[in-house]
Amino acid sequence: MNRLGKKANETLIEMALSADDDIAVLTKFKLSRSEGEECNGPETISTAGSEIPSSSEGLSSTETTLLIPEHQGIDKRHQSKDSIFFRDGVRRIDFVLSYVDDLNKEWEKKLERRKEFESNLQKAGLELETEDKKESEDGKIFFVKIHAPWEVLITYAEVLNIKVPIRENDIPSTVENPLDCVLFPLRLPEKVMHPEPDYFTAPFSKDKQELYLINDESTFFSPSMRNRIVNYILTRCPYGTEEGKKKFGIKRLLNNGTYTAAYPLHDCQYWKKASDPNCDSERYTLYMEWARFLRFYKEQPLDLIRKYYGEKIGIYFAWLGFYTEMLFLAAVVGLICFLYGLFTMDENMSSKEICDPSIGGEIIMCPLCDRDCEYWRLNTTCESSQYSHLFDNVATLFFAIFMGIWVTLFLEFWKRRQARLKYEWDLVDFEEEQQQLQLRPEYEAKCTQKKRNPVTQEMEPYLPLTSQAVRFCVSGATVLFWVSLIIASMIAVIVYRLAVYAAFASLMENTQTLQPISGLLTPQLATSVTASCLNFVIIMILNFFYERIAIWITDMEIPRTHMEYENRLTMKMFLFQFVNYYSSCFYVAFFKGKFVGYPGAYTYMFNRWRNEECDPAGCLIELTTQLTIVMAGKQIWGNIQEAIVPWICNWWGRRKARNNPENLYSRWEQDHDLQIFGALGLFYEYLEMVIQFGFITLFVASFPLAPLLALMNNILEIRVDSWKLTTQYRRPVAAKAHSIGVWQEILNGMAILSVVTNAFIVAFTSDMIPRLVYYYAYSENEDSPMSGYINNSLSVFQISDFPERNEPKENPENFVICRYRDYRYPPDHEKKYLHTMQFWHILAAKLAFIIIMEHVVFIVKFFVAWMIPDVPADVKAKIKREKYLTQKILHEYELEKLKERLCQGDKGATEKEFIATEGRMELSRAM
Repeated sequence: MNRLGKKANETLIEMALSADDDIAVLTKFKLSRSEGEECNGPETISTAGSEIPSSSEGLSSTETTLLIPEHQGIDKRHQSKDSIFFRDGVRRIDFVLSYVDDLNKEWEKKLERRKEFESNLQKAGLELETEDKKESEDGKIFFVKIHAPWEVLITYAEVLNIKVPIRENDIPSTVENPLDCVLFPLRLPEKVMHPEPDYFTAPFSKDKQELYLINDESTFFSPSMRNRIVNYILTRCPYGTEEGKKKFGIKRLLNNGTYTAAYPLHDCQYWKKASDPNCDSERYTLYMEWARFLRFYKEQPLDLIRKYYGEKIGIYFAWLGFYTEMLFLAAVVGLICFLYGLFTMDENMSSKEICDPSIGGEIIMCPLCDRDCEYWRLNTTCESSQYSHLFDNVATLFFAIFMGIWVTLFLEFWKRRQARLKYEWDLVDFEEEQQQLQLRPEYEAKCTQKKRNPVTQEMEPYLPLTSQAVRFCVSGATVLFWVSLIIASMIAVIVYRLAVYAAFASLMENTQTLQPISGLLTPQLATSVTASCLNFVIIMILNFFYERIAIWITDMEIPRTHMEYENRLTMKMFLFQFVNYYSSCFYVAFFKGKFVGYPGAYTYMFNRWRNEECDPAGCLIELTTQLTIVMAGKQIWGNIQEAIVPWICNWWGRRKARNNPENLYSRWEQDHDLQIFGALGLFYEYLEMVIQFGFITLFVASFPLAPLLALMNNILEIRVDSWKLTTQYRRPVAAKAHSIGVWQEILNGMAILSVVTNAFIVAFTSDMIPRLVYYYAYSENEDSPMSGYINNSLSVFQISDFPERNEPKENPENFVICRYRDYRYPPDHEKKYLHTMQFWHILAAKLAFIIIMEHVVFIVKFFVAWMIPDVPADVKAKIKREKYLTQKILHEYELEKLKERLCQGDKGATEKEFIATEGRMELSRAM
């Protein structure tokens, strides 16, 4: 089984603690050797086509290159540019490091770091091969290719608890879907959907290699597993001591410029298959079947994505695809509600009365601003009132309730889908503690103090409580400052709205050139559109700066584990984005027009700017405008950032390479010129989708077409993300994940909040409740119950009661009274300008509606969640069956080993041990 011909029991793992600073730096890999044997064998390192003996293994790549005679250089014209192997054509390139010798003042220090680092990589068992800068396309970059031999792979596969196949799965597949014939056009070929057979798996152990299905050692571990193992070593390999502290990890070397890049290789070019028959060309398959937009209607090859990129990226695309599928139902229902508003627009009594010259044309409205604005007629808002009916109708209530239930169905069915993926991808027994709770190298390096772990009884680095408290205080103050900055910017936008509102009102009343569009472009709408655009620009600017601040303060906190780091960063970023994106929508939905006062007693912001009023038809159309601009603008800008910017950067970076012969542009150079898919790459993808999820749930009552916009965006998003990942980015290091992590809890929280916000939007932002109260309690016309509603909803003000601050400069038609939107007593009443009883009836109805709607939706939500089990019954049965069979296989293996030892006369193998093993097998069967 051992490729180098050494026995498995000659390999030893030592988890060593550094004697200098007691930091666990590396799992050391040692090979026993005879006294005269070379340290790592002749295969350990070869540079520029020659094998360097152990006497030179302490040299850096630059220095070893100088030992090679000029005539021994390899002619790259004889090497395929798609080669993913060392020059011997046998050893696979699992990772590539690159660096530039810039000969500045730091050159010697970087040289020493590389020398020490690469020497320690060799001691860990990795094999290196260096490409001299003369062989690179630009003549400046050195490439260090890394190969993990079989002994290293099996050693770290055991350390990382990697599951490998032990027997082909014999559990019958699920019964065929009767809709398969209908869905056939959406299907991908079986070889693409399931690139490898399904196996029973078990954690790898070097002592049980005969148990596993090892047909070929070179392909037993997939490329994604191999690069994950090598990355594990690279992140923990030391490179020397600086300032009295032991330094280690490729991340630090990248940050200080010792290396310029570290990445695994794509297996081929995306537009054509590799010429090497040993290469699977999975990148080409992913591009042809998944990453092209013309395949937007096809299902995603999730198993192939998982095999090529790892489970963490696979689970993201599975979630995004499932979210998009569920959006289809919400989009259809939202479109039906919108069409209902469209078809009933002409039947809306409120807009009919506003547009009627004998009703709306005779109603004189109070000025929209102080002094400069004139009196205006209600029928000038005819068209905007008609359009507001598109979103403010009885279907709005139905859709708000529907979306509250849809959110629950989406989250519950995703749990079931996630459980099925966990089974199919061997993540059922995935140890979060082992994979994600490993100490971050940065934590080990920065925490100089140690204490004993109460579980393992080993000394571990820790951060003192006082230091944690100080760091959290600084972090919390920083986050609070930036959230305050968002609120300040929102107030600035509100001030802008108040300042330009008067200007728009005066301009539109006095300018004849605006007459053709004055019916549609009201002062309220013009102010809302310009303010929304300004708000979107401010959102993008604040996002740009805060993303960098959030990463900085999270690094400053020194989280202990990778999971802690991701969770803290996620919460900081989401809190900021939540306030940044939604604050303007919350203002329009719940504050605008609610604290206006009335003519003669208006309320002012900072005692200077008069608060905004809603349109006579309500504020819902303005909330729809705000939501559309911010949501659509974010999606368009996001796609530009994700697709166009990387493409331009790669095109610019590779413009010189196109002038060279194709066979001189090697595989590692091609990937080096691609963009970096960083450790936070998926984080930004999730964040973008969760913010969108908020738009279609928190404010969906104001815009039923939001799910349709999100659906169209996500269909494009899946292909944009797959295209950029396959064609524009270096191959990411594979990582495991069995769920979407903390995002699940964020989605649950937003689902609950959405019920509350939509109930308040229907109650306080739309005109639904006032119309219902009028219909049932105040209508006097039995034949047409809604006639007279507009007149009923407008109060009367006597112009002579205007104080000098508010009174218009001109009143050419000598109006005596004007109307305003409120429920107050007329000037001739004893309760002059106080709220009428109808106002209190409407307020009570609004509060009652909120309580009833919330309770009804929450009861249905919780009932649906209780009815739908998180794990499908067939998956539970398969998990139990697989565990039983896996245990049986392992026990039979142990029994056979005991029989062999008994037959060989091994004194250590007693008959009692044999009987105990058989008994354990019987107990396993019984269980």
